[in-house]
Amino acid sequence: MYAIIATGGKQYKVSEGDVVRVEKIDAEAGSTITFDQVVAVKADDLKVGADVANATVTATVMDQGKGKKVIVYKYKRKTGYHKKNGHRQAYTEVKIDKINA
Repeated sequence: MYAIIATGGKQYKVSEGDVVRVEKIDAEAGSTITFDQVVAVKADDLKVGADVANATVTATVMDQGKGKKVIVYKYKRKTGYHKKNGHRQAYTEVKIDKINA
């Protein structure tokens, strides 16, 4: 059984027991969160749309962190302009406990 959830502008395919890194959610480690934007659920057959209108996915927050650094380098030739910048994307690591379909 798996579900497709939408959070942080992205969609994730999750099963019970999976550990997934999603976009940052304001929740402390150890707390329980519920994803109510469920796009699809597949148990025996695939259910979408009105069939999953009140489906939820329950997860436990494992960790908050930042990803690897990505270097952003801007450069314009012949003018001496260059700018180096780094970015580390924040994430929340969650463990999927239950899919309620």
